[in-house]
Amino acid sequence: MPKPIFFISDIHLGLLAPDLEKKRERLLVSFLQYAKDNAGALYIIGDLFDYWFEYKRVYQKGFFRTLTALQDLCENGVELHYFIGNHDFLHRDFFQKEIGAHLYHDGISVELEGKKFYLAHGDGLVKNDVGYLILKKVLRNKILQKMYSLVHPDFGIGLASKTSKTSRDYTAKKNYGEIDGMFEAAKDKLNHHYDYVIFGHSHKRQFEKVNGGYYINLGTWLDQPCYGKFQNDNFQIIDWQENG
Repeated sequence: MPKPIFFISDIHLGLLAPDLEKKRERLLVSFLQYAKDNAGALYIIGDLFDYWFEYKRVYQKGFFRTLTALQDLCENGVELHYFIGNHDFLHRDFFQKEIGAHLYHDGISVELEGKKFYLAHGDGLVKNDVGYLILKKVLRNKILQKMYSLVHPDFGIGLASKTSKTSRDYTAKKNYGEIDGMFEAAKDKLNHHYDYVIFGHSHKRQFEKVNGGYYINLGTWLDQPCYGKFQNDNFQIIDWQENG
């Protein structure tokens, strides 16, 4: 029997105080070690870190155990798929070359166990959030990213960290009105013959049946660490604790 497929999203490593981050990383590493032996593939649906800015020859300090655990997972034959989130300011090739992950800048369609999935972090799907849509175009602009990479890493990564916190506070306080833009985007996909739509970003765990398909949002590890598990046409969201 094929091994199940796992999904996680919005861990935001680096957000909290150092002592709390050590506990959170230990919890994440325990999950990755579990996934190494029990999953056929792992999809990270964005924002593994609270910010990530990767220079050509420099990547940011910290969370070495997480990166090593991800590499071990790949070397054990587990497919690793990473979706760029709104806190992933710049990825180059570290995750592909050093870890062995597949990296995605946009949502993808994929067939898993004969079912049609649409997977994306979910940022930019709220159509009335004009401010963020403009900001996303600026942050993802290749020319501006190249110019920013000329800044010394001590300053550049520090500024990225502050900007990340500002972005998260903005998202948390923003009133988008009565319409849930991400749910509407999911319904549109499900109306076009998808079986499952999986997002992150909103930090709001959801599991909704729509027209015979399912919209799933994995929430955030800041509230309750959890993972999605798909096997035999059955999707579950399972809380994770250090003892598994």
